[in-house]
Amino acid sequence: MFLEFFIWGAWYVTMGTYLDKVLHATGLQVGAAYSAMAIATIISPFFVGMIADRFFAAQKVLGVLHLAGAALLYELTTLSNPDSFYWIVLVYSLLYAPTLALANSVAFRQMKDPGKEFASIRVLGTIGWIVTGWLLDKVFKIDTDQLGFTFKMAAVASAALGLFSFFLPDTPPKAKGSKSTFAQILGADAFVLFKDRSFTIFFIASVLICIPLSFYYSLTNLFLTDAGMKNVTSNMTFGQFSEAFFILLIPFFFRRLGVKWMIAFGMIAWALRFLCFGFGNAGPGEWMLFAGIILHGVCFDFFFVTGQIYTDSKAGVKIQSSAQGMITMATYGIGMWIGTLLSGYVKDHYTVAGISQWKSIWMVPAGIAAGVLILFVLFFTDNKRTGLRTETPEMA
Repeated sequence: MFLEFFIWGAWYVTMGTYLDKVLHATGLQVGAAYSAMAIATIISPFFVGMIADRFFAAQKVLGVLHLAGAALLYELTTLSNPDSFYWIVLVYSLLYAPTLALANSVAFRQMKDPGKEFASIRVLGTIGWIVTGWLLDKVFKIDTDQLGFTFKMAAVASAALGLFSFFLPDTPPKAKGSKSTFAQILGADAFVLFKDRSFTIFFIASVLICIPLSFYYSLTNLFLTDAGMKNVTSNMTFGQFSEAFFILLIPFFFRRLGVKWMIAFGMIAWALRFLCFGFGNAGPGEWMLFAGIILHGVCFDFFFVTGQIYTDSKAGVKIQSSAQGMITMATYGIGMWIGTLLSGYVKDHYTVAGISQWKSIWMVPAGIAAGVLILFVLFFTDNKRTGLRTETPEMA
């Protein structure tokens, strides 16, 4: 689990800066590169559900995908054309995205009580993501023009995990001989939840809030670099520390605020974070930049983790997996795909004579988050305070 998220964190955080500063890509090309993972997220359930779960042991598929991924990550360092870069990173993403589910499958199948055991294992993924930032800034001291190293570091970790995977406990295909349809993998069994107006509003809000989320993932590292902040990559890991801290507070706030206001506070945090970025600077206003980073815990946990809990409580045991799969595909897939492309367009639109007008750029996701907040508060009426389950986020 540590290596699984170490690989992702190594290249994903700094990719926008690498494309902009080293390959001199446009905003649209940066957005397209980040959209690759969203596209892969939409496609990967079909691979896992219709192939990996039925024909091959999970640990072996995990190994093959990571070994192939290592070669592609290294290939990325040899490219100088942003368009060629996009196609390679898309193929890589298609290989990497299924490994998230496969790593979970290997973990869950070895546990006697996943509810008690999984959190202590999954937290190592967040630690892996954090370690990448500190290695790049504090150990290897990578400058902007050396960011190609991040892909080499990820390639080495991917090769290591690929080899290690073949020594993991045997995890045979759990659905061998069974059949499933495209509709089932899409989570169609959970469509019955749309009869509930509040759930429908929550679903729409979840897709829409992933648009500003995409701005954060694709542009923050580049923005902080342009702003003149030092040790940007390691500083951004404070967002993961914040995430780990605030997830511990979810049971406390859930029972006092209820799902509606937990999610609403998460949306407020999204708008505040982008306002902090828009008005902050690397001088006297640097505290605003750090505030925007640290707000990640509230942004992610209060909205996405609370949303997972809400979805779980609404779905019940019978369609629990279908409901979570449907939400994941809609948010990290469709919502993130729209957001990554929009973020690239907005960056290009507000770049004049090669200089990005970051205040104007950040007002766009801030406005979107505020609009989604108004939609949600006005039309979402369910304020469930019960049915709390222990959940962990799927994305660091």
